[in-house]
Amino acid sequence: MEDRGYPLVDIDVIRSAASRIASIAVKTPLVRAVFPGVAGEVWLKAESLQPIGAFKMRGAANKILQLTPEEIRRGVITYSSGNHAQAVAYAARMVGAKAVIVMPSNAPAIKRAATLALGAEVVEVGVASSERLAKAEELVREHGYVVIPPYDDEQIIAGQATCGLEIVEALADVDLVLSPVSGGGLLSGVAAAVKQLKPQAKVFGVEPELAGDTAESFRTGKLVEWPAELTSRTIADGLRTQSVGLRNFAHIQAFVDGIVTVTEAEIRAAMRAIVSVARLVAEPSGAVSAAALLFHGAELPAYKKAVAVVSGGNVAPELLAAVLTEKD
Repeated sequence: MEDRGYPLVDIDVIRSAASRIASIAVKTPLVRAVFPGVAGEVWLKAESLQPIGAFKMRGAANKILQLTPEEIRRGVITYSSGNHAQAVAYAARMVGAKAVIVMPSNAPAIKRAATLALGAEVVEVGVASSERLAKAEELVREHGYVVIPPYDDEQIIAGQATCGLEIVEALADVDLVLSPVSGGGLLSGVAAAVKQLKPQAKVFGVEPELAGDTAESFRTGKLVEWPAELTSRTIADGLRTQSVGLRNFAHIQAFVDGIVTVTEAEIRAAMRAIVSVARLVAEPSGAVSAAALLFHGAELPAYKKAVAVVSGGNVAPELLAAVLTEKD
């Protein structure tokens, strides 16, 4: 399969990835969520229950488990605000590779500490995703590290796609799937898996209004980039990427039916609703899909059974406490 010059991951590649990562990534459950006032049946795909608390475990493991012995000796590097950093550190430790992580200065302290605890070396730069990429490229030139991209990579997409594979396997009659989107790794993978297994199902991406570059790209059919001073405004730190990846955009154009944006207040309300209804902790980035169901039903197609991917649960305790004690 190919779109705009980029290969689209097919279902056999996704199934191979699922077998490959089975020893590291968890098959996460679908948790029923009865949200008051929300039509249809809703399940939450609890990626917050992965070993590092987020879906990123899937893609990082799929990429790193395919490295050669020589590449493992060279060590790996990535650029991430937190969840992909932890996933790379975790998977690298499993294969005995050194891991270097380029992180922004505004990365949540809880994610930085977790990355260090997994044995990775952290290099700090400014808040722009472009700065992280530039520093990583510089270190690759100096030390020969192998880059583990956060999203714009076929093996990463195939790994994230195993989340979509599990959704359809667990709920064969699902007719709507919602996934957060930032760089696009999760949405492109989930959509590829769901659409190839169940073409009639609808797949929507969800992102914050304050970091709505993917929604604009999808609407215009042309990849756009938002400056870091705009995307960094959102509480959803995992969704601050300035532009969706090229390979990811090709998958999104091929498989995704729409993009919905949600407000900061809606994200916070969704975090509270997820805790109340499903007893799951969602970080802000992980709550956006549920926020779309709670507040933007008119922008979504009619459905009988929907799955909202809760992409992660790595939220600072003080932020979680503040959100949970707010009034709707």
